[in-house]
Amino acid sequence: MDNYALFAKSISLNELGIENAKIQYQLTPNELHDITIQSGQGVENSTGALAINTGEFTGRSPQDRFIVKDSITEDKVWWGKVNIPFEPSAFDALYKKVTAYLSNKEVFVRDSYVCADPNYRLNVRVVTETAWANLFCYNMFLRPEKEELNGFTPEWTVICAPGFHADPAIDGTRQSNFAILDFTKKIALIGGTGYTGEMKKGIFSALNFVLPVFKNTLPMHCSANVGEDGDTAIFFGLSGTGKTTLSADPERKLIGDDEHGWTNENTVFNFEGGCYAKVINLTEENEPDIFRAIKKGAILENVVFKTGTNEVDFQDVSITQNTRVSYPIDHIDNIQPGSIGKNPKNIFFLTADAYGILPPISKLTPGQAAYHFISGYTAKVAGTEAGVTEPQPNFSACFGAPFMPLHPTKYAEMLSKKMKDANVKVWLINTGWTGGPYGTGSRMKLKFTRAMITAALNGELDNVEYVDHKSFGIAIPQSCPNVPSEILNPRNTWEDPNLYDTKAVELAHKFKANFAKFEEFANAEIMAGAPIA
Repeated sequence: MDNYALFAKSISLNELGIENAKIQYQLTPNELHDITIQSGQGVENSTGALAINTGEFTGRSPQDRFIVKDSITEDKVWWGKVNIPFEPSAFDALYKKVTAYLSNKEVFVRDSYVCADPNYRLNVRVVTETAWANLFCYNMFLRPEKEELNGFTPEWTVICAPGFHADPAIDGTRQSNFAILDFTKKIALIGGTGYTGEMKKGIFSALNFVLPVFKNTLPMHCSANVGEDGDTAIFFGLSGTGKTTLSADPERKLIGDDEHGWTNENTVFNFEGGCYAKVINLTEENEPDIFRAIKKGAILENVVFKTGTNEVDFQDVSITQNTRVSYPIDHIDNIQPGSIGKNPKNIFFLTADAYGILPPISKLTPGQAAYHFISGYTAKVAGTEAGVTEPQPNFSACFGAPFMPLHPTKYAEMLSKKMKDANVKVWLINTGWTGGPYGTGSRMKLKFTRAMITAALNGELDNVEYVDHKSFGIAIPQSCPNVPSEILNPRNTWEDPNLYDTKAVELAHKFKANFAKFEEFANAEIMAGAPIA
């Protein structure tokens, strides 16, 4: 959508401390695409999408994410390994260095906003060193109409300078890259890394503080869609669990695939204007919406082409397993107008359990839902390149700990209240292994997972028989349309059921060990949702 092609507005960055810059303001996607290719920073793939390499960093760097500790944040942020404090004076000094670095250079500026609900809209100005980073922000943030730009006033500013490298000994950073949020100045400052996800997650981390503290609205790291009857479904899950894939349902309209707010008016709105999907092992058969969205205007990150062609080899992970594509949400046909849904009825917690313990679908009580939400569990196989195949647990509070400035129990209590008020059903979905752990069992078939979610959405699991899991206490349905009943209870799929019992207890203990750091803040209902083993 080249809706700024004829728009000319003169802006200055002097008030940001960026002086004498050659400002490329509000360029169209086509212009940014062409500049990236002409500068040698990207190439076009066989579908017309732009392919770029983000450089040294092909993912976020959580240990280099900081929050300025000041009068706004000092008593509210949950400080620690996730939210690392940064001195205001150190931020000011580093900020001056970054803006001096960008002065007298060509920079790309975009005015955009986040939060699709007009009552929660937050205007964002983005200043980037590269054209492709600016195109990423066009895709991922919401796009104001041309007439809105004349009176546009940014509330937050994102400054991204991947070519600037900090000096840790002087600047107070851990290493040369950094992503810092200053809630007083309302600035997200990013340097030393070209990974575009730092910009997206920077502004959404800010919303994860602003919305609950000042708007009494729950921010959620989730995808969401809407059925024909207007019922909204919410999907929480860490990377690799199927959050984007499962919410892209041909029978339902997509609100968004990653970041949403749940208001007191019982509506769910998308934070962003696009999708940022993993493309490792992408196929048109399994993920048609994502596959077809990769066209002109999309940006592929860190992918590899098939030899002698400009066709992407989605199986090639020689650069990174975190290959991705960003595209505006209108690259998908079946989207919800306005990116707002009402009437939330079902919540799905997605996990890819490489231990093969958790059921493919189970129903949670409110206490269990809060417990599993705070736990944010999935499991993955680490270091398979070196022959290490033992599953590794991965707990990320609220299914998005790196982006949550407040204590996880704050978000869990908000979610629990909203679930009760809206009479929402909560389901735990294991998209991981069945028949044993990784290396013994096999990955749950996508068609079965889709069938289970469809049955839950259609109310077809409301009146079936349930049995409680021996170690976790979660309710397992004994039948489900279009799903073989023998796979519903994972114990039945293991060759040695007694070994399953042993491993289930071990996993339950991993949950409890992880949750120990939250116990003093959790209420009795949440603690009652813990595994019973």
